[in-house]
Amino acid sequence: MRISAGLESDIGEESGTGSDSRLVVAVDGPSGAGKSSASRGAAIALGLRYLDTGSMYRALTWWLLDQGVDTADAGTVGALAGQPVIEVGTDPRAPWVRVNGTDVSAAIRTREVTAAVSAVAAVPRVRAHLIAQQREIIARAGGIVAEGRDIGTVVAPDAPVKVFLTADRGARADRRATETSWSPTSIRVEQDRRDRLDAAQSGRAADAVEIDSTWLDLDQVVDMIVGLAREYTGVPHPRQQNP
Repeated sequence: MRISAGLESDIGEESGTGSDSRLVVAVDGPSGAGKSSASRGAAIALGLRYLDTGSMYRALTWWLLDQGVDTADAGTVGALAGQPVIEVGTDPRAPWVRVNGTDVSAAIRTREVTAAVSAVAAVPRVRAHLIAQQREIIARAGGIVAEGRDIGTVVAPDAPVKVFLTADRGARADRRATETSWSPTSIRVEQDRRDRLDAAQSGRAADAVEIDSTWLDLDQVVDMIVGLAREYTGVPHPRQQNP
């Protein structure tokens, strides 16, 4: 696993946390809850790096499909999990994903990959391989917001700040429809299927703060995550500072 060191030079300058704070913010929750946008926004505000762990599972899934592998064959998928070189950029302003040097940032968001990724992510050898790499990225980051399905429970159980971001079923489907060209109805069917398949990796950590984003806009969710992080680090949230 290679990690991008290309953070913008001004990341960390606006915040008292700073990119050298070693702060880990774990953001979990189901698809469509807004994890990626909120996590990126919080990372920028806090001057931290950003890790989308789901993109790593998607990258492996893309490679398997590209190789003509049956992603329902858990034995084959597990045996091949370590073959592709998956690289991720951790700049929250411009994250990217590469497989064997090829940028697949857009390719991993296709409907074909979305339909297959849950089966791939459920394979124990895949999980062990990618979780080890995710932990390495987090350990080397010097401060990071990591998001996915099992960050606070498995990948980074010692993270001092944990958020479980959720939203009702309809809101999640509508948001996904806005991001794609798919219909809300078809997205809801796919979303329900993924929720069932990903249930084993979607538990909420006992010490996570749940944020229901159903009636919140992105800025409000980011503000809440940033507030939790600054509360932990002892840096006052702008709204808490004395005039």
